[in-house]
Amino acid sequence: MSEESDSLRTSPSAASLSENELLPPPEPPGYVCTLTEELVTKAREELQEKPEWRLRDVQALRDMVRKECPNLGTSLDDAFLLRFLRARKFDYDRALQLLVNYHSCRRSWPEVFHNLRPSALRDVLASGFLTVLPHTDPRGCHVLCIRPDRWIPSNYPITENIRAIYLTLEKLIQSEETQVNGIVILADYKGVSLSKASHFGPFIAKKVIGILQDGFPIRIKAVHVVNEPRIFKGIFAIIKPFLKEKIANRFFLHGSDLNSLHTNLPRSILPKEYGGTAGELDTATWSAVLLASEDDFVKEFCQPQPTCDSVLGQALLPEGLTSDAQCDDSMRAMKSQLYACY
Repeated sequence: MSEESDSLRTSPSAASLSENELLPPPEPPGYVCTLTEELVTKAREELQEKPEWRLRDVQALRDMVRKECPNLGTSLDDAFLLRFLRARKFDYDRALQLLVNYHSCRRSWPEVFHNLRPSALRDVLASGFLTVLPHTDPRGCHVLCIRPDRWIPSNYPITENIRAIYLTLEKLIQSEETQVNGIVILADYKGVSLSKASHFGPFIAKKVIGILQDGFPIRIKAVHVVNEPRIFKGIFAIIKPFLKEKIANRFFLHGSDLNSLHTNLPRSILPKEYGGTAGELDTATWSAVLLASEDDFVKEFCQPQPTCDSVLGQALLPEGLTSDAQCDDSMRAMKSQLYACY
């Protein structure tokens, strides 16, 4: 063997480095689609999602964020950005606006989003205020069940309920099936009194509706209201001005007529409290799911947020939002409506 070859074999640049040091750092795992063939087809037909272009579309949105909103402080993971593309049918501009609104809503309402973790909401979870039914509807939608009568205002403010709803939505939207199929809300207003309804004023209404319509990447396919008292007419009068026509048309008021509910949600997926055959309503299982996700929520919601007012200040306000002065006028009108309904 020549001296030249020996020198190459013992070169410090190669021989002194370990095998690991010669290798580049591992890349984070890329996106792996978990959708069934049926859901891939549904996403193509309803959301304009083309599997062969999916990663190209994600990269396009990522490039837009880096160029137009470099200080947004958002995750740029494939799976995360894909939620926003699906929620806006792969329209890049609308997906970017939804992403900006998502962060804007979180930073503009500290009472809801500060220290947002399941362990901080044990009282709400223990009350049975909300749960997710174990079975999906025939379209594959998870059913979020909300029972305002379980809330006792003297125990904690209404914003705690909103925090619990938001955590539930965040958990649900992690599933690609939910991103494609959307969710259904079942709201039971049995026993809601005038004093309790008065806590849900225009300020709260516009914030919540703004998030659900324009600040969160989820598709709400229907809202079924059951056991609503006369007072609900006043509550709906508060909500309706902030609803887009598309969403307003997805509200269904069933009263105490469970047969009407069953034409939309089959008895086989409903608990016996709502005339179903799926056993008693279980709130403990979903509470345990949320509490088991504590570390994920701490990482997401309990870290210092970057200052990016210049970016968020340019965000379009969710449609339907009004000024504080208009809210004051709405509050006065709301009170008269509530008393009239009562």
